[in-house]
Amino acid sequence: MVSFMLSSLFSVFAAIGGVLSMPLMDTALSARATPAAPHFVIYSDKWVSGETGPPAISEITGYNVFALSFWLISGPADQAEEWVLLDNATRASIKSTYNNAGISLIVSAFGSSDAPTSGGYDPTTVANNLAAFVLEYDLDGVDIDYEDFNAMNAMNGSAETWLTTFTQVLRASLPQGQFILTHAPVAPWFAPTYTSGAYLTVNKNVGSLIDWYNIQFYNQGTTEYTTCSGLLTNSSSTWPDTALFQIAAAGVSLDKLVIGKPATTADANNGYMNTTLLAQCVDTAYQQGWDAGVMVWEFPDAAASWIQAVRSLAFPE
Repeated sequence: MVSFMLSSLFSVFAAIGGVLSMPLMDTALSARATPAAPHFVIYSDKWVSGETGPPAISEITGYNVFALSFWLISGPADQAEEWVLLDNATRASIKSTYNNAGISLIVSAFGSSDAPTSGGYDPTTVANNLAAFVLEYDLDGVDIDYEDFNAMNAMNGSAETWLTTFTQVLRASLPQGQFILTHAPVAPWFAPTYTSGAYLTVNKNVGSLIDWYNIQFYNQGTTEYTTCSGLLTNSSSTWPDTALFQIAAAGVSLDKLVIGKPATTADANNGYMNTTLLAQCVDTAYQQGWDAGVMVWEFPDAAASWIQAVRSLAFPE
């Protein structure tokens, strides 16, 4: 999820730097079914002293999706690896506790460490490996934090084609309605300045297979997406038409557009909003018919108090 500021596409398109089928009536699958909006998503990648596995429910009350980060092409790392190292009984107990509290436990793939398309990895093989991991370790689904900026900035369709095939294969093993499948693109990837379409093309090709987008509205410039206007209705000329409602106007379902922000100024290069301002923006969007939810990078810098403050106006608990 850690990403770097994107350069402007206006001048010679400069390079950008890296940063469900119907549910069965089986009770286990019913419990695993994709949650309805709003989605309150928190990522966990950072090592936490004294922690073994995901945090106690009390620390993340107010969220309904917890993303273990990251699964890499080379294998699980950080919090995803920590999950693997738990014994079966402990994993099962944690999973049951989370699900009983209404929290889905998923794994996030790639992040800034992997460049799957540029690296020449086969999307079918990678998707099958990731799906096998989700199934083997009894997770509720997967988030795709694809940050292969070289491939996307090439604007030759390679990134879009890779993501399309990858998503199709992944969804075949993780049926819609039974497993969560989300993507976490940076907001500028919805800009019309990408001649190959970037995530507008991905959405056109496989948007129906993706449950929602955890959009990274940060790390794109010191003044980008830092006001309610810039975040919701009128992005800057650097990244035109990439505010929340502008993305929806381009054809992406509004109810799939989750607003992503860093927990603190230390969690991103820029794009931070304090919880008071973010809560106001969230409420403004809600009043205009949006209810997709909020994503934050990352635990433990954001925990129960952070999401309580952000939800306070539009989605009070």
